[in-house]
Amino acid sequence: MSSLNAAENLWHCYNCGVRSLLTRRLTTVLALLISAACFNSCSKRSPSAFAITHVTVINVTGAAPQRDSTVIVSGGQIIAVGAADTIAIPRDAKVMDARGKFLIPGLADMHLHLTGAGEPTGSREFILPLLIANGITTVRDMGGRVEYLKGLRSEIESAQRLGPQIFFTGPYLDGDPPAFQPSVVIRNKAEAAATVEQLKSAGVDFIKTQSHLGREGYFAIAEECRAQNIRFVGHVPDTVSAAEASAAGQTSIEHLTGVLVATSTREQELRREQLASGPPNESVSAAIQRSRGWQRKLLESLSTQKAARLLQEFARNHTWQVPTFPTLVHMGFLTPQMDLRGDPWEKYVPSKVQQIWEQGRKTQMENRNDVDFALRAEIIKRSLEIVGKMNEAGVPIMAGTDAAAPNVFPGFSLHEDLFYLVKAGLKPMQALQAATVKPAQFLERNGEQGSVAAGKRADLVLLDANPLEDIRNTQRIRAVVVNGRLLERRDLDELLTGVERYAKAH
Repeated sequence: MSSLNAAENLWHCYNCGVRSLLTRRLTTVLALLISAACFNSCSKRSPSAFAITHVTVINVTGAAPQRDSTVIVSGGQIIAVGAADTIAIPRDAKVMDARGKFLIPGLADMHLHLTGAGEPTGSREFILPLLIANGITTVRDMGGRVEYLKGLRSEIESAQRLGPQIFFTGPYLDGDPPAFQPSVVIRNKAEAAATVEQLKSAGVDFIKTQSHLGREGYFAIAEECRAQNIRFVGHVPDTVSAAEASAAGQTSIEHLTGVLVATSTREQELRREQLASGPPNESVSAAIQRSRGWQRKLLESLSTQKAARLLQEFARNHTWQVPTFPTLVHMGFLTPQMDLRGDPWEKYVPSKVQQIWEQGRKTQMENRNDVDFALRAEIIKRSLEIVGKMNEAGVPIMAGTDAAAPNVFPGFSLHEDLFYLVKAGLKPMQALQAATVKPAQFLERNGEQGSVAAGKRADLVLLDANPLEDIRNTQRIRAVVVNGRLLERRDLDELLTGVERYAKAH
């Protein structure tokens, strides 16, 4: 199992036992009521119509920003966008003067797990408010129970609860034994056909593949998804090459699984070793030494020519990439320099979740030395380089975090992912597109969302500074509009305060 998979397994296993760990003390109940009251009251404050005036609109189309613009929102839609002196403001509309500020579409986190802190309260009181407070209005959940995710989505769509649009995959389709739960083991065509049909009927948006799938199971899933007209996404299994996954029609590859190996001149040898188990009774130090040798071999054999051919395949097949740099940097290939223990954002993380995070950090750090950390840092460097080359080659890229994996803070980490995309070589506009218009295209909702235009869904983020000058300015949020609901800075601060109260009680 890769270091990334091992780290993910820690927090996925937590979900199975989280209910038994929750207490029923009166203080906990009161904290839940306080935070829920704040979250739900914020969702009902927006007037029926409002205008954001004299703002600079960054429409993520690549066109120049539209200065001194007015945007009218009513009934969950953008009604009008244009020069401030040409737009008539409805008489009953609330007016927000946004001189000196910048308006972008709502952001999308295209890889997270809403059940990463337990269900149902963990998602509702911890993850959802942090997403909204950080301007995230669309998410793609990449592994959870269908009935829970459908219920959560229904609450949001019926305005019972404030939250982002949710698209989801449901359980993982994996080999035997599976890496995480909830999973369905797929070994052959019959199992693939039955499971894909069942999940599609249950209402999932995508099918997700996992790392332990055998070749027969993986290609059976690919065939069934084509036959049943549903897209499949996820990990490239260890038994399958990244090029094969792209050719088979996998719509998105997560965490760059299999990508660096596929650019090695020793790819077949490395993949055989990746699948091989260590000798019986292998010591921890021997296993680490074996992993260290594998990583050295990988880094020493990377080929620019193989990379170019692979990226041509990705671009030709329109194989999307979701690198999820926050989980790669802060967990999968963790080094002491990149550990976020003690980060100010930890005050928003429930103590029981922090315990799981600490276990994940310990697993990734213990018995490692400076040689291991240098190898990890080099793998991150090469990962950044390959994403930059993907962008140059026309491979579509989306932003995602893998929250709430250890060291990956819901909401906040998406802004960090945008920073890493720019570090990889994307321009700030391209990084913004990876979290706005590109997800809209991927979700086949480009006509409904992803840009600031009349007729589009009113998901917007108002910023105090220009993200095209510094992508970190996406964190300087003045207001968020979620499906037409206006949350100003004081409302967003109330959400954060509610999460902090919840975290202290749990």
